[in-house]
Amino acid sequence: MLAAAVRRLVVLFALLGVSITVGSLVLGLLFGTAAQRAVSLGFVVVGSFLLVLGFFVGNRGPVRLLRHGSGTLAGARLAQPEERVETINLSALFLGVGFVLLLVGLVLDPRYSFL
Repeated sequence: MLAAAVRRLVVLFALLGVSITVGSLVLGLLFGTAAQRAVSLGFVVVGSFLLVLGFFVGNRGPVRLLRHGSGTLAGARLAQPEERVETINLSALFLGVGFVLLLVGLVLDPRYSFL
């Protein structure tokens, strides 16, 4: 089970890395930015977004709104224990991935030397 989880995490980072790199290079060419700086900024922006998203997902309260089929509100209920665990796990995933992407962006930044 742990090996499958690690494999999914590696695939997630690989897909994110390729997507961010390609998107950053396209935007860098469009705006006339150096390739290394564009990729670095892409990782920092996506990582920061995921950190903020993880913060807000983790701070979701225990009350869930009830809706009718037409979309109108029908009241509120307390979240089930499974929903609370899912919220914490999703928040941890966003925070962890965001932190790693932010670190990759800082290491790739040509303005800083870490060696």
